[in-house]
Amino acid sequence: MRRKTSIIRLPRSLQNRLEASARTLLNPQNGPGIDFTRPLGEAALLPPDSLTWRIFKNPIALLIGGIAAVILELAEPSVRTAVWEHSSFRKDPMARLQRTGLAAMVTVYGARSIAEPMIARVVQIHSKISGETPCGVAYEANDVRLLSWVQATAAFGFAEAYSRYVRPLDAEEFDVLYSEGGLASTLYGAIEAPRSNAELLALFGGMRDRLQASPIIFEFLSIMRATPGFPMPLCWMQKMLVSAAVEILPDWIRERLGLSRRYGLGAGQRRIVQLAGALSDRIILSSSPAAQSCVRLGLPMTHLYV
Repeated sequence: MRRKTSIIRLPRSLQNRLEASARTLLNPQNGPGIDFTRPLGEAALLPPDSLTWRIFKNPIALLIGGIAAVILELAEPSVRTAVWEHSSFRKDPMARLQRTGLAAMVTVYGARSIAEPMIARVVQIHSKISGETPCGVAYEANDVRLLSWVQATAAFGFAEAYSRYVRPLDAEEFDVLYSEGGLASTLYGAIEAPRSNAELLALFGGMRDRLQASPIIFEFLSIMRATPGFPMPLCWMQKMLVSAAVEILPDWIRERLGLSRRYGLGAGQRRIVQLAGALSDRIILSSSPAAQSCVRLGLPMTHLYV
């Protein structure tokens, strides 16, 4: 997909603020420092002309899509229990989201010599997580079915957020995007993750009897609305972006989870989020993994924007 577009040149002070926010968001405290410009010339899991590279450069779509993915994960009882009992989410939610976001960036943009060992470490951590849901159902975090659901929710969240709030994707582009995620899904152990929109819809349909409402979902939404931690230029939009995530969920899932209209966006808010999404697709952040990875491969920073 090669679409001509104009790049927005921001005032230096605003550009510097956005650059600083991007660095902070992708460098959690006590987390690994990832240099996406190294090793020079080394390929990522996906090529720089992939649709995934173009979509993942957009911070608005990633924030909204990531929140939507977590809502869907928490709707599945086994995943919900694993996330809530075996992670630091309740104690330090933003750090947990930062680590998850960094892992996504490394998976998409990182050199293979960095991405593949990172994914292997995640798989090893999952292998040690098991337990029972409050209803007494045993689970293991590396269960293929659960891993595939998690991968599917992430793919859906990012694709749908981009299509709703940045630029509408057509049916072929949805299929391409889900297909491009196949290699990473396999490395994570999610071998049943959907590779097309039809497969994703079939998986969602098959989950109708498994997805359940839970107070934890509403606790998560409250945390995301109230916890300081969004990039400074987006703080005023934080609650709106959370609502935008609810908005992209399928209607039947929102009904199943009790996410009524008041949890979504108003018409005016929707237009604001769409404007922010479209504008952010035209702003180059030199500190972003997307731009730095283009540099690693000898491409101009403008590669993903023209």
